Amino acid sequence: MARRGNSIIKGLEISDIITELNKAYADEWLAYYQYFIEAKVIKGIMKDAAIAELEQHAADELRHANMVADRILQLGGTPLLNPKDWFTHTNCGYEEPKDFDVVSILEDSIKGEQCAISVYSGLADMTRDKDIVTYDIVSQILADEVEHEEDLQALFDDITEFITDIKKNIN
Repeated sequence: MARRGNSIIKGLEISDIITELNKAYADEWLAYYQYFIEAKVIKGIMKDAAIAELEQHAADELRHANMVADRILQLGGTPLLNPKDWFTHTNCGYEEPKDFDVVSILEDSIKGEQCAISVYSGLADMTRDKDIVTYDIVSQILADEVEHEEDLQALFDDITEFITDIKKNIN
């Protein structure tokens, strides 16, 4: 634990920061697995483009989990040690894919990114002007999550527009 580093935190209990970071840590691991498994089971039109996006996002979520775990340790806490705890501490939850078609997978992924944006926006608000190190980390992650939502939404829009155009041309 960085004693001097922790002394710069003002107006927040370190234990509260650790609690919120552990929730985000659980979210990151569940998001990682969500993207990982979706990239394996996805089917349908333009699936290769979706797979590339899902695999990149999985790598980013794993990187985020590392960033959050490192910060928890810097603060003197312990990241959640048992994967079972991810389900009880998560903000965003985990829903196994039920429909493997590209459109359904992208809809689920967009919903997950929107939850992550809310979580990291809240953490940024919580730590702004109080814990600059955590604020910097969550701001970086928030920027990634916004980019993820944008990428997924653009792909979703392209695919659904393509499907609509094909249906028009068939009729």
